[in-house]
Amino acid sequence: MSTFTLVPGAGGAAWYWHRVAPELGARGHTAIAVDLPGPDEKSGLPEYAEAIVATLGDHAQSETVVVAQSLAGFSAPMACLPELVGSLILVNAMIPLPGETPGEWWFNTRAVESRQRAAVEGGYPDEFDVETYFLHDVPAETLAGGESEVRDEAAIAFGQPCDITHWPDVPTRVLAARDDRFFPLEFQRRIARERLNRDVEVVPGGHLVALARPAELVDAVLGEGEAEA
Repeated sequence: MSTFTLVPGAGGAAWYWHRVAPELGARGHTAIAVDLPGPDEKSGLPEYAEAIVATLGDHAQSETVVVAQSLAGFSAPMACLPELVGSLILVNAMIPLPGETPGEWWFNTRAVESRQRAAVEGGYPDEFDVETYFLHDVPAETLAGGESEVRDEAAIAFGQPCDITHWPDVPTRVLAARDDRFFPLEFQRRIARERLNRDVEVVPGGHLVALARPAELVDAVLGEGEAEA
C-alpha cells in the first residue's frame, strides 16, 4: 500500500483534504495532509516546499505519492526529489515553468482570459466570486463548521519563483475536473500539453474536487475509476 502526502492550494489548509484522507484510509492506504503557512506574509514557496518535505519524514520512499492541488503545483515540484517520492499527481493545478512565479503564471498562461471565456460559454458570471467559482458544487453540509473557513493566501508566494531547473524526475499525472470553472478543462488540457507534454485525466467535479467528489477523486488517484482522457 502507498502513502499519500496531500498538499492543499491557496490558504494552505490541511482541512481541504478531510474527505479524501479517510477515503484513502478505508482502502488500505496512509494519507497525510500538509498544513501550509499560507496566511503568513513571511512564508512562501520555499517554506511550503520545506513543509512538504518535513511531512514526508519517515514516509519518504518509492511508494510515497504527493498529490498537489491548485497553487501547490508550484511548491510540490520543489519538494519532489526522486529519493523522497515515487510519483506526483497534480489536481486542478497551476503547472509552472522552471523559475516562473505564480504571479507570472497568470499572465503567461492567459488564465483569466480562459476563465472568462468559459464563463460566457457556460452562462455564469465572468467576474470572480467564491460561490460561483469554488463552491458551486460543494455540498452545504461539507462547508458547515468553523474549520471550513477560507484562509487567505499571503502575497509573498506569488512573487517567488518555482525553484527548479527542470521538472522533477518522478512519474507525473495531471487530473483535471470536468466542471472546474476557475481553471476550465480545456485550459488545463492546453497547459498540460504545452508544459509537460501530457494529457489530462478528467474527473468529475469543480475546482475544489476533494470537497465535492472525494470518492471519485480517490478512484482516479488510485487508477480504479474510468477517467476520461
